[in-house]
Amino acid sequence: MTVQAMTVQTTTDSADKAAALARGAVEARLAACAQIVGPVTSVYHWAGGIETTQEWQVLFKTTTICYPELERHLLAAHDYETPEIIATPVVAGSPAYLSWVTAETTRR
Repeated sequence: MTVQAMTVQTTTDSADKAAALARGAVEARLAACAQIVGPVTSVYHWAGGIETTQEWQVLFKTTTICYPELERHLLAAHDYETPEIIATPVVAGSPAYLSWVTAETTRR
């Protein structure tokens, strides 16, 4: 299987929860790093209405090999009923950085 870098994003409703999701994934080597951005304003449909909330976005740098386990980790650790978990392949990047992502997620 070819290892490909990818980014995975999720959101949560507090800086502390975002930090816990980020730290848990990096400690488990499911992501080489995670960046927390926020607060951001999210506007979305939920339970028959339109919600507007403040959230923190977490962007994980990982690989296609780690994705299934990272998704399971996020689903287990997240307190949202339906958390955002979106994966995007990295189509190009610095070879040194992408090698680092692969190395950091394969040291288990």
